[in-house]
Amino acid sequence: MRFHESHFWYSKSQRNGILILATLIILLQLVLYFTDELFAPYHSADNLDELREIERLLDSMQGNESDSTSYRIYPFNPNYISDYKGYTLGMSPEEIDRLLAFRDQGKFLKSASDFQVVTGVSDSLLDKISVFFEFPKFKKQYLRRDARTEREIADKKDLNKASREDLQGVTGIGPILSKRIISYRNLLGGFSFDNQLYEVYNLPDEAIESLLQKFEIVEPPRIEKVNINTASFQQILNLPYIDYELTRKIMAFRSEEKLITDLSDLKKIDSFPLDKYDRIAVYLFAE
Repeated sequence: MRFHESHFWYSKSQRNGILILATLIILLQLVLYFTDELFAPYHSADNLDELREIERLLDSMQGNESDSTSYRIYPFNPNYISDYKGYTLGMSPEEIDRLLAFRDQGKFLKSASDFQVVTGVSDSLLDKISVFFEFPKFKKQYLRRDARTEREIADKKDLNKASREDLQGVTGIGPILSKRIISYRNLLGGFSFDNQLYEVYNLPDEAIESLLQKFEIVEPPRIEKVNINTASFQQILNLPYIDYELTRKIMAFRSEEKLITDLSDLKKIDSFPLDKYDRIAVYLFAE
């Protein structure tokens, strides 16, 4: 009998331990029960379908957003479309190759119709991208020196040596315009082309015509050129005709090419101002 009583007898500490264990078991059961109840809706077939639908809508929204940004095109010169640029415009590899082959011949596109003839793009694609075409505007070119008579040459003075008084002797040129011409000449380091006169602020075309009847570039200016491969960002930025954005593109292009062996390679830069290449080349050399 004592054996039976000792078998079912627990001390106070043992009873406390059993009570704590039982409490933990009950709490664990309650936690598991309410957790299943809380997340049960998300495990049902109906809610899984809803989740898939939400994911589909999100994917669709992201797709629409990418579509809207992929057609964001900025004005550009179609003469210098790169492989990547052509791809983003929707051109096929064959169409891009035709353009590159045309460009390698030293030829230039002058209109959207030229672009279609050379590349063979469809009417729909041409209508879509041609509104962004920006072709260079070339100024009126004058006869070369050797195409004029000796008398015409002998009667003309050097534009780079003309004083304010000399310039004011031309009809339509007063003190303000003569000062402006010389200031711009100093900015350039001297006129290298006759038609740089068209770049002088607010100088009338009629006055330019009169100037070119009496003046021409007899001696080209002596300009200290900058090595395109070693020039700093600030050195390039300080050159005439080159703004911050073009400087940034030149530096990026130089970084990609490692070494520019031919200055004409600059024409490969996207949106490079082709109409200003000859002017920019006056201040640069590649070595």
